[in-house]
Parts: sequence; structure tokens; C-alpha cells
Amino acid sequence: MVNRLAQETSPYLRAAADQPVDWYPWGEEAFQKAKQEDRPILLDIGASWCHWCHVMDRESYEDPEVARIINENFVPVKVDRDERPDVDARYQLFVGALTGQGGWPLTAFLTPDGKVFFGGTYFPPEDAYGRPGFKRVLLSVASYYRDHRDQVLEYAEDLARQLRGGMVVGPPAPALRHEQVQRVLEEIRRSFDMANGGFGSAPKFPHPSTVELVLRRFTLTGEEWLGTIATRTLEKMARGGIHDQLGGGFHRYSTDAKWIVPHFEKLLCDNALLLSNYVQAFQVTGSPLFREVALGILDYFASELYDREQGGFFASQDADVGDEEGGYYLWTEAEVREVLDPVEFEVASLYFHLSGRGELPQDPDKHVLYCHREADVVAALLGRPQEEVRGLLSSAREKLRRARGQRPKPLVDSTVYASWNGMAISACLEAHTALGRREAREMALHALERFLHEGRRQTGAFLHALTPEGPRPEWYLEDQVFMGKALLDAFSVTGEVRYLRAAKEVAEAILQEFRREDGTLADLPLSQEGSLSIPHTPIQDSPIPAGNAGAARLFLALAQVLDEPTYRQAAEEILSRLAAVAARLGLHASTYYLALDEFLTGLMHVVIVGDGAQAEALHEAALRTFHPGKVVTPPVRLSLLGGPGLPIPEVLREMVAAASGPRGYVCVGSICAPPADTPEALREVIQTFHRDR
Repeated sequence: MVNRLAQETSPYLRAAADQPVDWYPWGEEAFQKAKQEDRPILLDIGASWCHWCHVMDRESYEDPEVARIINENFVPVKVDRDERPDVDARYQLFVGALTGQGGWPLTAFLTPDGKVFFGGTYFPPEDAYGRPGFKRVLLSVASYYRDHRDQVLEYAEDLARQLRGGMVVGPPAPALRHEQVQRVLEEIRRSFDMANGGFGSAPKFPHPSTVELVLRRFTLTGEEWLGTIATRTLEKMARGGIHDQLGGGFHRYSTDAKWIVPHFEKLLCDNALLLSNYVQAFQVTGSPLFREVALGILDYFASELYDREQGGFFASQDADVGDEEGGYYLWTEAEVREVLDPVEFEVASLYFHLSGRGELPQDPDKHVLYCHREADVVAALLGRPQEEVRGLLSSAREKLRRARGQRPKPLVDSTVYASWNGMAISACLEAHTALGRREAREMALHALERFLHEGRRQTGAFLHALTPEGPRPEWYLEDQVFMGKALLDAFSVTGEVRYLRAAKEVAEAILQEFRREDGTLADLPLSQEGSLSIPHTPIQDSPIPAGNAGAARLFLALAQVLDEPTYRQAAEEILSRLAAVAARLGLHASTYYLALDEFLTGLMHVVIVGDGAQAEALHEAALRTFHPGKVVTPPVRLSLLGGPGLPIPEVLREMVAAASGPRGYVCVGSICAPPADTPEALREVIQTFHRDR
């Protein structure tokens, strides 16, 4: 018999529909049952891409004896963390406070009113890995709840009270200063792994917002150590096993400090943010490697994560095929020899380290493809010309890619999330303007149009998820922030004023539905915040850029384009209120420091006025010339602006009136450079105006 999860929209939940556990989805029915029968709740939070979630499902939740223990003693609730980031965020806080760690699967034991009294992450079926076995945990928790119910309730309430107290935002900062940005840059310098790139040691995660921050400061100041941090990190990741060397795109994180052995899931949000990193790094450095990696991410989107029929980007691709993690991506030496001719194998073996012991301790015959030696080193070792070696590598890659394509593929979660799509739309538009890939623009705008037609509320806010069964009812701050940015980027690229109007509607929805009295933003609408046990003010980048900081960046960009001081004031309030929290988080609040730097330094605004071929050439130059955080107002007729909710900025009226022909104006804050009337002159102004060096 199937359980209640068979009717859910989440692939992660539906995959558990045949389990013998009597699962409930998150909702009032489960909590009412727990209260009526005075049972604790067993909460499992995971995702379809999560390897250890699948392991725990197989080992424990599919075991009839474990299911019997659960069904007799608990009300079991299963949650998809991608579908319900609000639930996940709060219970990660609870379990983190109890155990000092979080992650997925998140396993929490709750009182009937939803407060945590015990928890952890993955539990093995029997005692192992220094962790208690799940059966023992279940029986012990059930017994303790029965015998010490009052103590459990008091403890859970005390923990919730402490966490609620810790969520109170302090007074605003006395002042916002560049010294705050400099302090976090020094912390980033100290945590930078000079040998391997990235920050800290194993396990090692990409930090796209941190890379963007140091790349921004390098571009503005020319300080070489900042450039080294960004470029070495991106180079080492590109050459590591975390980067899919055949199919493009990046896996979630690396289990080692050298980026060689990943966990093999691929998430849209990670790849969208990394696409932006590599595009910007290519624009700054001109490195062919960065361009190649960016194009590989676009190819991965197009081949695996893009809905060509309806538009939109799918959420993720699983790490596992069957019971094996990463099997789709791994190779034995014998498998490679079957695919390649002897000369190709000789080159590929040295380049990818395909001979000898593999990289996986549990299966030393299997190899993760990574760049073990550079092509010029391989050429020297073999005594062959470099161009010949590069050609052999190219043909070997293509043969391995085709052979891998015959294997069963990891499943793709076809849910289309607004927040992650917003990031992907912005990154694809950025890639289009920098790399000239028309398909990237087409994918981005097709996805955006789908959300505009299917995924909006009457207020202009975006719904969180579009599923094959239709849109879900939830909407979150992260959806508004990243779709708002995508709309603004689409306006800059296309000149279609409806995108700018929609971006302003999103900003107004944020202020009306998510803004607290102190100026900070809740992660979900204030009308719904009381349904969960503690408030949440997203400021930490985990795993995506934090909602408050992302909103501040959106407000600053809209303030510049619309000449609207209200949005700048809203951004300043967020930055001031959260300064102390961000200081404690350091590089884990890198998006906050990006927003702070943009607030203090000012965003560059490029305005194109006029019409005809010359105006279009100026517009193209404005888009293609890199400056961090730049926003562009394309050549639009004033008659298309204005109307309800979208006044014509006075500064734009003045520019149009002053121009005797097509012109490009470059402004930072209230300071503008002399207008440029040729693409070459405009590029020069963008590259040199308002730099620290």
C-alpha cells in the first residue's frame, strides 16, 4: 500500500510513497494527530539530490521493523527542503543548536506543537561511524518522551525561547563604513587555501558570493592578492573532479581540499552562481579556461536542466543511479581503454590520472575525472607537440562523453523554482552579453515569460515553485529577490519596459509583504510567519545568497535606474540593522558585504539615449563592457515609460533633452562622466570611471 506521499508534487516525497512508514506531508493534519494521540513527531528533511537521504531511506525507512517502531511511537513527517526552505531553515537552526551540525538528511524529534527536543542528521541502521543506530535512537526517544514528558516539553520550550531571543535584531549600526568590508576581506585572505584555492579545508564548498566580492574589489582597486584569490579558486575548481570534465557544470561540493572527489549531485542554484563567477572572471582576465567552463555550464543547462517546451530550468540532478553514488561519472581504466584508441588513452591517462589506484577509498578501481596534469606537461612527458595532445584530448573527451551518454542517467527533479530560476536567468543573460551565446538569452527569456504567465500572484509577487501538476501556493523572499533581479537584467538587455515595471512591482511586494517594523525582511510573508515557531531573518549565504542582502542589492539597483530614494533607504535600513550579525558571520555573509560595498561605493548606471543603429551600438557596448554591479538603461522612448507606478526619472528627462544625438551616459550615484557618442568612447568610460586605482 502507498502512503499519503503518493499525491505530493515533490519527487523526493513521492519516492517515499511505497515505504512502510506512515508518512505525512508537512501540514496541520500531522500536528493535529500528534496532539490528539500525544505522540512526538519524527521529522525527516531531505531532497531528491541528496545522497545520504537516499541511503537513510534504503537502510531505515524501507525496513519494515524500523517502520513498525516509527508507526507505533511517532507521527512521521517528511519534507522536501527545496520545496519548503522556510521549514528547513528553522529546523536546521534547532538541530544546529542542539548538536553543533546540520545538513541533510535532517532528522528531528518534535513535540506535538513543533518544537525540537532531539535531533541529528544521518543515523546508520546500527551503531556505526561513531553514531548511534537508528533503531536504538527511535526506541530511546520514544521511551524518554513517555517517561519524562514534562521535562521534554519544558526543554523544547526553553530551546525555542533561546532561539527566538537569538533572532532579535539589534539596534542599527552607528555608521556604515568601508572598514567593515575591509575586515571581511582580511578574513577571506586568512581562510584562503593558497595551494588549492577556495576557503578552509575539507569538505570544501564553492563560495560564489565570496568570489564575486573579491573579484569586484580586485576590479575596482587592482590589488593583486584579491585577483589571486578569485582566479586561483576558479582555476582549481575548473580542473578538479567537482567540475564535470565531460558534461559541464559542477557538483555540489568536494569531500577533499583539492576539489577532486565530489558528492555528485548537481544543483541549478550552484551552477547559476558559478556561471556568473566564470563569466565575470573571463571578462576581467580574458582567460580561455574561464570562457570554456562558462560555456560548459550553459551546455549542461541546455542538455539536462532546461524545459524546452514550457520554459524554465529544472531544479537538480541526483547524485545516485540505483544504489551507487556517482556511478554515472566514474570510470575504471578498463572502461576507458574500451572507448579510446591506444594513443588517445595514453594522453587521457596522463591528463585524467586513469592508471593505478583510483580516488575513491571504498572502490580503488574507480576514477574521478580531473585534470591531474596540464596538457603541456602531458605533451612534454610524451614528446608530442602540444597542439597534437590537445587534439587527442578533445577527441578522447568526445568519445568518453558519447559512451557515458549510453549509461542510465541520474534522475532530474523537474520542479521549476522561482528563486533558482531567477539566478539562472540573470546568469544566462550575463553569459549572452559577455560570450555572445544567443541560446543563453533565449533560454533566459523563455523561463522568465513562463513565470510571468504562470507563477505570479495578483500583488506581483512570484510563487515559489511550478510543478508538472501546477504552481504551488507558497511564496518566499528569495523568490522575489532573484526574480526581481532577473526582470531588471531582462530590461537592461531587451529594453522592454514591461520587465522594469514588473521588477518595481516585485520590490513593492517585498516591502509590503516581507518587511518588519525594524526594516529587516522575513523569509516568508509576515502573514504566514506566525505559523512557524520562530522568526527567521535570512542573512547567511546558505546555500544561496541570503534574502536580506539580495534584497538590498535589488533595491540599490532599482534606486539607480528609477532615481527612487525610497529603495536606497530600504537597502540602507537592512544593511544597518544587520551589520552586527554579518560581522559575526564573516565570509558566510559575503552577499551582505557585496551589498554594503555597492551602497558605499555606488553602482554604475549606464544610460543610452537616442535611437537608430548608433544607439543600438552604444547599448551593445554598454552591455558587453564589464564593470562589477553595473546596471544599464537601454535606449527606450520616454512615451513607453511613466504610467501608474512607474514615473519617468527626472535625470532621464534631462539626459534626453540635452542629447543632440545618440549618447551613452555613465553615472555613479549623482556623479556622471561626460557623455560618449561612440561605442569605443563608452567602453573607455565604463572601464576607467570611478575606480579606486
